Amino acid sequence: MTQINVPVGEGTRVFLNFSLSLEDGSEVDSNFDGGPVDFVVGDGSLLPGFEGLLFGMVPGERKLFSVEPEDAFGQPREENVQTIPRSSFDEDTELSLGLVYSFADAGGGELPGMIIEVNDERVTVDFNHPLAGRNILFDVQIHRVEPAELH
Repeated sequence: MTQINVPVGEGTRVFLNFSLSLEDGSEVDSNFDGGPVDFVVGDGSLLPGFEGLLFGMVPGERKLFSVEPEDAFGQPREENVQTIPRSSFDEDTELSLGLVYSFADAGGGELPGMIIEVNDERVTVDFNHPLAGRNILFDVQIHRVEPAELH
């Protein structure tokens, strides 16, 4: 049976390599040095703004996209910067600028926040995604596309 070139779309499993870079060329993440990863369209593995760019691509195709913050990690939001009393941290916890500290969220999961200010009384933590407000260069190569198995 001949494999037809199925384009990326709803109801497909996609095998790809990708990289994410900032506009200055600094690489944020890449799997080009390894085998492809796969995901099912709509399973939440990729942000919708990235996933939608893949629609219509076929195996063997490689493209470079520039993704605006609104379609990537969003714009930084002021309400995501929180000030926490220093007393909420253990006394022996060393807190420094730029440290990413893991907090428990309401659902019991982990929520990382970057310390952007610290003094004897308060710690200011930025819970925005580190890539919020940034344009992202999304380099993607499609290896295989197949109908997704429905369970």
